[in-house]
Amino acid sequence: VQLQASGGGLVQAGGSLRLSCAASGRTFSMGWFRQAPGKEREFVAAVYWSDGATDYADSVKGRFTISRDNSKNTVYLQMNSLKPEDTAIYYCAAPRSRFSPRGRYDYWGQGTLVTVSS
Repeated sequence: VQLQASGGGLVQAGGSLRLSCAASGRTFSMGWFRQAPGKEREFVAAVYWSDGATDYADSVKGRFTISRDNSKNTVYLQMNSLKPEDTAIYYCAAPRSRFSPRGRYDYWGQGTLVTVSS
């Protein structure tokens, strides 16, 4: 499965962006991660196959929303009230199997850059 992330760009603080991640095949749980300059990659959000539940990092709760369109094999990340500290390369990821444990990701997209100016 190949993942193609898009939708990044430059936005002012307080603005919004919607990221998309299109998969070349069927996917199950999906996640978004980000990596800021000089920092390690961190978890942002996930939507789980088994029950459709979602999970968010504390830093984005209430501002970001993850959703998916199974008919399009696409997952979205709606980002509102963006802050300069949200600046990062955002990656989507997916596990190989629907039986994979939560937090396990095997496929990764190429990343899309989000820059939030103050």
